[in-house]
Amino acid sequence: MQYRQEYAEPETQLIAAQQPSEPTKQARKKRPRWQKVALITFVVLALLGGGGMIAGGLYFRSINSGIERVDAFEGVPEAERPQVGEAGKGAMNIMMLGSDSRDPDNESGSRTDTIIVAHLPKDRSSAQLISIPRDTWVSVPKSATGRGGKEAKINASFAWGGVPLMVQTVEKFTGVRIDHVAIVDFGGFKEIVDALGGINVDVEKGFTTLYGLNGHRTFNAGNQKMDGATALDYARERHAFADGDFARIRHQQQVIKAILDKAASGGTLANPAKLNSFVKATADAVAVDKSLNLLDLASEMRDLRSGNLTFLTCPTKGTGMMGNESVVLADKPKAAKVFEAVRNDNVPEILSAAK
Repeated sequence: MQYRQEYAEPETQLIAAQQPSEPTKQARKKRPRWQKVALITFVVLALLGGGGMIAGGLYFRSINSGIERVDAFEGVPEAERPQVGEAGKGAMNIMMLGSDSRDPDNESGSRTDTIIVAHLPKDRSSAQLISIPRDTWVSVPKSATGRGGKEAKINASFAWGGVPLMVQTVEKFTGVRIDHVAIVDFGGFKEIVDALGGINVDVEKGFTTLYGLNGHRTFNAGNQKMDGATALDYARERHAFADGDFARIRHQQQVIKAILDKAASGGTLANPAKLNSFVKATADAVAVDKSLNLLDLASEMRDLRSGNLTFLTCPTKGTGMMGNESVVLADKPKAAKVFEAVRNDNVPEILSAAK
Protein backbone atom coordinates (compact mmCIF):
# COMPACT_ATOMS: atom_id res chain seq x y z
CA MET A 1 0.00 0.00 0.00
CA GLN A 2 1.20 3.47 -0.80
CA TYR A 3 -0.43 5.92 1.62
CA ARG A 4 -1.11 9.26 0.04
CA GLN A 5 -3.14 11.99 1.72
CA GLU A 6 -5.75 13.76 -0.35
CA TYR A 7 -8.04 16.50 0.85
CA ALA A 8 -11.46 17.30 -0.52
CA GLU A 9 -11.79 20.54 -2.40
CA PRO A 10 -13.82 23.23 -0.61
CA GLU A 11 -16.65 23.18 -3.13
CA THR A 12 -17.41 19.51 -2.55
CA GLN A 13 -18.19 20.05 1.14
CA LEU A 14 -18.07 16.32 1.73
CA ILE A 15 -19.68 16.49 5.11
CA ALA A 16 -21.34 19.85 4.95
CA ALA A 17 -24.80 20.96 3.98
CA GLN A 18 -24.41 20.57 0.23
CA GLN A 19 -24.50 17.19 -1.47
CA PRO A 20 -21.05 15.95 -2.60
CA SER A 21 -20.39 16.02 -6.28
CA GLU A 22 -19.93 12.70 -8.07
CA PRO A 23 -16.19 11.93 -8.49
CA THR A 24 -14.96 11.50 -12.01
CA LYS A 25 -13.50 8.20 -13.23
CA GLN A 26 -10.08 9.81 -13.32
CA ALA A 27 -10.42 10.91 -9.70
CA ARG A 28 -11.44 7.40 -8.68
CA LYS A 29 -8.26 5.97 -10.21
CA LYS A 30 -6.04 8.39 -8.31
CA ARG A 31 -7.76 7.88 -4.99
CA PRO A 32 -5.66 6.18 -2.26
CA ARG A 33 -7.02 2.83 -1.13
CA TRP A 34 -6.24 0.92 2.05
CA GLN A 35 -7.17 -2.32 0.41
CA LYS A 36 -7.16 -5.31 2.68
CA VAL A 37 -7.45 -4.38 6.32
CA ALA A 38 -10.33 -3.88 8.74
CA LEU A 39 -10.29 -1.98 11.99
CA ILE A 40 -8.51 -4.80 13.81
CA THR A 41 -5.08 -3.57 14.74
CA PHE A 42 -5.80 -4.94 18.20
CA VAL A 43 -6.39 -8.37 16.74
CA VAL A 44 -2.90 -8.59 15.30
CA LEU A 45 -1.29 -7.18 18.42
CA ALA A 46 -3.14 -9.60 20.68
CA LEU A 47 -2.49 -12.57 18.42
CA LEU A 48 1.21 -12.04 18.09
CA GLY A 49 1.59 -10.83 21.65
CA GLY A 50 -0.01 -13.96 23.13
CA GLY A 51 0.66 -17.61 22.42
CA GLY A 52 1.78 -16.76 18.90
CA MET A 53 4.50 -14.33 19.94
CA ILE A 54 7.39 -16.69 19.35
CA ALA A 55 5.95 -18.13 16.15
CA GLY A 56 4.78 -14.74 14.95
CA GLY A 57 7.81 -12.70 15.97
CA LEU A 58 9.56 -13.11 12.63
CA TYR A 59 6.40 -12.08 10.78
CA PHE A 60 6.02 -9.06 12.95
CA ARG A 61 9.58 -7.83 12.67
CA SER A 62 9.26 -7.67 8.90
CA ILE A 63 5.80 -6.11 9.15
CA ASN A 64 6.95 -3.45 11.62
CA SER A 65 9.79 -2.36 9.32
CA GLY A 66 7.71 -2.38 6.16
CA ILE A 67 4.32 -1.13 7.33
CA GLU A 68 3.03 2.14 5.90
CA ARG A 69 3.77 5.18 8.06
CA VAL A 70 1.83 8.42 8.34
CA ASP A 71 3.00 11.76 9.74
CA ALA A 72 -0.07 11.99 11.95
CA PHE A 73 1.08 14.90 14.09
CA GLU A 74 2.59 17.18 11.46
CA GLY A 75 1.59 20.77 12.14
CA VAL A 76 -0.36 19.95 15.30
CA PRO A 77 0.50 22.83 17.69
CA GLU A 78 2.00 21.34 20.85
CA ALA A 79 0.79 24.27 22.94
CA GLU A 80 -2.83 23.44 22.08
CA ARG A 81 -2.61 19.72 22.86
CA PRO A 82 -3.91 18.18 26.11
CA GLN A 83 -1.24 17.48 28.69
CA VAL A 84 -0.97 14.20 30.55
CA GLY A 85 -1.51 14.40 34.30
CA GLU A 86 0.13 12.22 36.91
CA ALA A 87 -2.79 9.78 37.01
CA GLY A 88 -2.64 9.22 33.27
CA LYS A 89 1.09 8.58 32.94
CA GLY A 90 1.88 5.17 31.52
CA ALA A 91 -1.50 4.75 29.84
CA MET A 92 -1.79 4.94 26.05
CA ASN A 93 -4.50 6.32 23.79
CA ILE A 94 -4.65 5.28 20.16
CA MET A 95 -6.96 6.96 17.65
CA MET A 96 -8.27 4.47 15.11
CA LEU A 97 -9.72 5.75 11.88
CA GLY A 98 -11.68 3.41 9.66
CA SER A 99 -13.20 3.89 6.24
CA ASP A 100 -14.73 1.59 3.67
CA SER A 101 -13.45 2.40 0.21
CA ARG A 102 -15.79 -0.19 -1.27
CA ASP A 103 -18.94 1.03 0.50
CA PRO A 104 -21.48 2.33 -2.07
CA ASP A 105 -22.16 5.25 0.28
CA ASN A 106 -18.50 6.23 0.38
CA GLU A 107 -18.08 8.74 -2.41
CA SER A 108 -14.61 9.92 -1.48
CA GLY A 109 -11.41 8.46 -0.13
CA SER A 110 -11.12 11.60 2.02
CA ARG A 111 -13.86 10.46 4.35
CA THR A 112 -13.47 8.46 7.56
CA ASP A 113 -16.56 6.54 8.64
CA THR A 114 -15.33 5.18 11.97
CA ILE A 115 -13.53 7.02 14.76
CA ILE A 116 -12.42 5.15 17.87
CA VAL A 117 -10.36 6.28 20.85
CA ALA A 118 -8.74 3.10 22.20
CA HIS A 119 -7.55 3.44 25.79
CA LEU A 120 -4.85 1.07 27.07
CA PRO A 121 -4.44 1.33 30.85
CA LYS A 122 -0.94 1.51 32.24
CA ASP A 123 -1.09 -2.15 33.33
CA ARG A 124 -2.16 -3.16 29.76
CA SER A 125 -4.59 -5.69 31.25
CA SER A 126 -7.55 -4.46 29.21
CA ALA A 127 -8.60 -2.03 26.52
CA GLN A 128 -11.59 0.28 26.22
CA LEU A 129 -12.55 1.23 22.65
CA ILE A 130 -14.80 4.30 22.56
CA SER A 131 -16.56 4.92 19.25
CA ILE A 132 -17.37 8.51 18.32
CA PRO A 133 -20.20 8.60 15.73
CA ARG A 134 -18.95 10.14 12.51
CA ASP A 135 -21.79 12.70 12.39
CA THR A 136 -21.10 14.06 15.90
CA TRP A 137 -21.36 17.85 15.84
CA VAL A 138 -18.13 19.35 17.18
CA SER A 139 -15.87 22.35 16.96
CA VAL A 140 -13.23 21.69 14.28
CA PRO A 141 -9.96 23.64 14.73
CA LYS A 142 -8.46 25.47 11.79
CA SER A 143 -6.03 23.35 9.77
CA ALA A 144 -2.51 24.37 8.78
CA THR A 145 -3.91 25.37 5.38
CA GLY A 146 -6.66 27.51 6.92
CA ARG A 147 -9.61 25.15 6.48
CA GLY A 148 -12.00 24.33 9.31
CA GLY A 149 -12.17 26.71 12.25
CA LYS A 150 -15.91 26.16 12.69
CA GLU A 151 -18.51 23.70 13.94
CA ALA A 152 -19.16 20.69 11.73
CA LYS A 153 -19.54 16.93 11.74
CA ILE A 154 -16.43 15.41 13.25
CA ASN A 155 -15.38 13.53 10.13
CA ALA A 156 -15.25 16.78 8.17
CA SER A 157 -11.90 17.37 9.86
CA PHE A 158 -10.35 14.49 7.91
CA ALA A 159 -11.57 15.93 4.61
CA TRP A 160 -10.30 19.38 5.52
CA GLY A 161 -6.94 18.56 7.06
CA GLY A 162 -6.24 14.85 6.97
CA VAL A 163 -4.97 12.91 9.96
CA PRO A 164 -3.33 15.88 11.75
CA LEU A 165 -6.57 17.87 11.82
CA MET A 166 -8.47 14.78 12.92
CA VAL A 167 -6.01 14.45 15.82
CA GLN A 168 -6.59 18.08 16.76
CA THR A 169 -10.36 17.72 16.52
CA VAL A 170 -10.56 14.57 18.61
CA GLU A 171 -8.20 16.00 21.21
CA LYS A 172 -10.24 19.20 21.43
CA PHE A 173 -13.51 17.28 21.73
CA THR A 174 -12.30 14.74 24.30
CA GLY A 175 -9.50 16.52 26.13
CA VAL A 176 -7.54 13.26 25.71
CA ARG A 177 -4.03 13.35 24.31
CA ILE A 178 -3.65 11.00 21.34
CA ASP A 179 -0.40 9.03 21.52
CA HIS A 180 -0.68 7.04 18.30
CA VAL A 181 -2.84 6.68 15.20
CA ALA A 182 -3.89 3.66 13.12
CA ILE A 183 -5.75 3.95 9.81
CA VAL A 184 -7.58 0.93 8.44
CA ASP A 185 -10.33 -0.04 6.01
CA PHE A 186 -13.51 -1.97 6.86
CA GLY A 187 -13.53 -3.24 3.31
CA GLY A 188 -10.77 -5.58 4.46
CA PHE A 189 -13.18 -7.61 6.58
CA LYS A 190 -13.69 -9.96 3.66
CA GLU A 191 -10.05 -10.98 3.24
CA ILE A 192 -9.36 -11.17 6.96
CA VAL A 193 -12.42 -13.23 7.87
CA ASP A 194 -11.74 -15.62 5.00
CA ALA A 195 -8.13 -15.99 6.14
CA LEU A 196 -9.49 -17.13 9.50
CA GLY A 197 -11.92 -19.61 7.95
CA GLY A 198 -15.00 -17.60 8.95
CA ILE A 199 -16.33 -16.18 12.23
CA ASN A 200 -19.41 -16.65 14.40
CA VAL A 201 -21.68 -13.66 15.06
CA ASP A 202 -24.91 -13.42 17.04
CA VAL A 203 -27.32 -11.38 14.89
CA GLU A 204 -29.48 -9.34 17.26
CA LYS A 205 -32.35 -8.76 14.84
CA GLY A 206 -33.10 -10.08 11.37
CA PHE A 207 -32.74 -7.69 8.44
CA THR A 208 -32.04 -7.51 4.71
CA THR A 209 -29.17 -5.41 3.36
CA LEU A 210 -29.88 -2.77 0.75
CA TYR A 211 -26.33 -2.54 -0.60
CA GLY A 212 -24.70 -5.96 -0.21
CA LEU A 213 -21.65 -7.10 -2.16
CA ASN A 214 -23.93 -9.16 -4.39
CA GLY A 215 -27.16 -7.23 -3.95
CA HIS A 216 -29.57 -7.94 -1.11
CA ARG A 217 -28.57 -10.34 1.65
CA THR A 218 -30.92 -11.49 4.41
CA PHE A 219 -29.70 -12.07 7.96
CA ASN A 220 -31.83 -14.09 10.34
CA ALA A 221 -31.71 -13.44 14.07
CA GLY A 222 -29.44 -15.75 16.04
CA ASN A 223 -25.91 -17.10 15.99
CA GLN A 224 -24.49 -17.87 12.58
CA LYS A 225 -21.16 -18.49 10.88
CA MET A 226 -20.14 -15.83 8.39
CA ASP A 227 -17.58 -15.88 5.60
CA GLY A 228 -15.78 -12.70 4.59
CA ALA A 229 -18.39 -11.33 2.19
CA THR A 230 -21.21 -11.99 4.66
CA ALA A 231 -19.34 -10.37 7.56
CA LEU A 232 -18.57 -7.32 5.43
CA ASP A 233 -22.24 -6.90 4.48
CA TYR A 234 -23.23 -7.28 8.13
CA ALA A 235 -20.71 -4.70 9.36
CA ARG A 236 -21.44 -2.23 6.55
CA GLU A 237 -25.24 -2.00 6.54
CA ARG A 238 -26.94 1.04 8.07
CA HIS A 239 -29.91 1.80 5.83
CA ALA A 240 -31.92 -1.16 7.12
CA PHE A 241 -32.08 0.28 10.64
CA ALA A 242 -33.97 3.15 12.20
CA ASP A 243 -30.86 4.10 14.18
CA GLY A 244 -28.59 3.90 11.12
CA ASP A 245 -24.97 4.53 12.06
CA PHE A 246 -25.54 3.48 15.68
CA ALA A 247 -26.56 0.02 14.45
CA ARG A 248 -23.56 -0.08 12.15
CA ILE A 249 -21.25 0.77 15.06
CA ARG A 250 -22.70 -2.09 17.12
CA HIS A 251 -22.27 -4.55 14.26
CA GLN A 252 -18.71 -3.43 13.53
CA GLN A 253 -17.88 -3.95 17.19
CA GLN A 254 -19.44 -7.43 17.10
CA VAL A 255 -17.41 -8.45 14.06
CA ILE A 256 -14.14 -7.08 15.49
CA LYS A 257 -14.71 -9.07 18.67
CA ALA A 258 -15.55 -12.22 16.71
CA ILE A 259 -12.36 -11.81 14.66
CA LEU A 260 -10.35 -11.41 17.85
CA ASP A 261 -11.85 -14.58 19.33
CA LYS A 262 -11.09 -16.57 16.20
CA ALA A 263 -7.63 -15.09 15.67
CA ALA A 264 -6.58 -15.85 19.25
CA SER A 265 -7.81 -19.45 19.08
CA GLY A 266 -5.39 -22.35 19.16
CA GLY A 267 -6.44 -23.37 15.65
CA THR A 268 -5.06 -20.16 14.17
CA LEU A 269 -1.94 -19.99 16.32
CA ALA A 270 -1.02 -23.61 15.65
CA ASN A 271 -1.55 -23.42 11.88
CA PRO A 272 1.40 -21.65 10.19
CA ALA A 273 -0.44 -21.27 6.87
CA LYS A 274 -3.52 -19.76 8.51
CA LEU A 275 -1.39 -17.53 10.74
CA ASN A 276 0.57 -16.31 7.73
CA SER A 277 -2.59 -15.59 5.70
CA PHE A 278 -4.20 -13.75 8.59
CA VAL A 279 -1.19 -11.60 9.41
CA LYS A 280 -0.59 -10.68 5.78
CA ALA A 281 -4.26 -9.90 5.11
CA THR A 282 -4.27 -7.58 8.11
CA ALA A 283 -0.94 -5.86 7.74
CA ASP A 284 -0.70 -5.30 4.01
CA ALA A 285 -2.76 -2.13 4.11
CA VAL A 286 -2.70 -0.75 7.64
CA ALA A 287 -1.11 2.66 8.12
CA VAL A 288 0.18 3.86 11.49
CA ASP A 289 1.98 6.91 12.78
CA LYS A 290 5.74 7.09 12.48
CA SER A 291 6.55 6.49 16.15
CA LEU A 292 4.38 3.40 16.81
CA ASN A 293 6.50 0.26 17.31
CA LEU A 294 4.12 -2.62 16.73
CA LEU A 295 6.46 -5.30 18.07
CA ASP A 296 6.89 -3.50 21.40
CA LEU A 297 3.17 -2.88 21.66
CA ALA A 298 2.40 -6.51 20.84
CA SER A 299 4.67 -7.60 23.68
CA GLU A 300 2.92 -5.25 26.10
CA MET A 301 -0.50 -6.54 25.06
CA ARG A 302 0.28 -10.25 25.15
CA ASP A 303 -2.58 -11.00 27.57
CA LEU A 304 -5.28 -9.04 25.75
CA ARG A 305 -8.29 -11.12 24.65
CA SER A 306 -11.89 -10.30 23.80
CA GLY A 307 -12.91 -10.92 27.40
CA ASN A 308 -11.03 -7.82 28.54
CA LEU A 309 -11.74 -5.75 25.44
CA THR A 310 -14.72 -3.42 25.99
CA PHE A 311 -16.53 -1.55 23.22
CA LEU A 312 -18.27 1.68 24.18
CA THR A 313 -19.94 4.56 22.38
CA CYS A 314 -19.52 8.22 23.25
CA PRO A 315 -22.73 9.31 25.05
CA THR A 316 -25.15 11.16 22.78
CA LYS A 317 -28.57 12.77 22.94
CA GLY A 318 -29.49 11.19 19.63
CA THR A 319 -29.80 12.97 16.32
CA GLY A 320 -30.89 16.49 15.46
CA MET A 321 -30.61 19.18 12.82
CA MET A 322 -27.98 21.85 12.38
CA GLY A 323 -29.27 24.00 9.55
CA ASN A 324 -30.20 21.46 6.91
CA GLU A 325 -27.75 18.82 8.17
CA SER A 326 -28.77 15.76 10.17
CA VAL A 327 -26.19 15.37 12.94
CA VAL A 328 -25.47 13.42 16.11
CA LEU A 329 -25.67 15.54 19.25
CA ALA A 330 -23.13 14.59 21.92
CA ASP A 331 -24.31 14.44 25.51
CA LYS A 332 -21.54 16.77 26.58
CA PRO A 333 -21.80 16.37 30.38
CA LYS A 334 -21.78 12.55 30.15
CA ALA A 335 -19.08 12.53 27.48
CA ALA A 336 -16.95 14.82 29.65
CA LYS A 337 -17.11 12.26 32.48
CA VAL A 338 -16.10 9.42 30.17
CA PHE A 339 -13.08 11.22 28.80
CA GLU A 340 -12.09 12.60 32.22
CA ALA A 341 -11.92 8.97 33.35
CA VAL A 342 -9.79 8.17 30.30
CA ARG A 343 -7.41 11.00 31.15
CA ASN A 344 -7.15 9.69 34.72
CA ASP A 345 -6.72 6.06 33.58
CA ASN A 346 -9.70 5.10 35.74
CA VAL A 347 -11.10 2.02 34.00
CA PRO A 348 -14.08 1.39 36.37
CA GLU A 349 -15.13 5.01 35.93
CA ILE A 350 -14.81 4.79 32.14
CA LEU A 351 -17.14 1.79 32.10
CA SER A 352 -19.58 3.39 34.53
CA ALA A 353 -19.69 6.81 32.86
CA ALA A 354 -20.28 5.34 29.40
CA LYS A 355 -23.53 3.59 30.42
